[in-house]
Amino acid sequence: MNALEQARFNMVEQQIRPWQVLDTAVLHTLQHIARELFVPSAYQALAYTDTEIPLGHGEFMLPPRVDARLMHDVHLKPTDKVLEIGTGSGYLTALLADRTQYVVSLEINPELHANARENLQRAGITHVDLRLTDGSVGAADAGPFDAIVLSGSVHEVPPALLQQLKVGGRLIAIVGEEPVMQATLFTRTSASAWDHRELWDTSAPRLLGFTEPSRFHF
Repeated sequence: MNALEQARFNMVEQQIRPWQVLDTAVLHTLQHIARELFVPSAYQALAYTDTEIPLGHGEFMLPPRVDARLMHDVHLKPTDKVLEIGTGSGYLTALLADRTQYVVSLEINPELHANARENLQRAGITHVDLRLTDGSVGAADAGPFDAIVLSGSVHEVPPALLQQLKVGGRLIAIVGEEPVMQATLFTRTSASAWDHRELWDTSAPRLLGFTEPSRFHF
């Protein structure tokens, strides 16, 4: 086992498992997707650390445990078609693609979009539709989806995204305001109804393009 493989093993054992990610298929994905392929060269030494990594343009890679928990808690199946909002570096995209049939991933920043395409090609991930677009409106032309994953935080989940779930489909997002936000799982229970439950507290950078609450100053 080389140094990077050892670091990946340590990440899974010391960061991922303690965060209640125990599904063996999910752990296998985390163990064999090379995160260093998705980390900017200036931050290679941080590839397997429990920290946000800057991608430029005010964007960040989430800590590995947060990516892992999002992927775990949306309960993916091998036959699922998934929509990801916020491609970023492409790392979470790769994790989702490894666990499902097909991923549509939306990124608003042209440079990040191009970098993610290169990263995914280098990692050998092929069954992904990368789109340069505002993720807040989703991708209705490619839906409906079995699962939707938001890779950053939002004030609230737009109804337009919830409408793109199949009945029985799940959407996971980090919702709320600093300092504490909640990872929240939405499930479409019928053509006109959705359940939601808050799963765990965390904090994450904002996704661009989503509406923010009005702020009045007196």
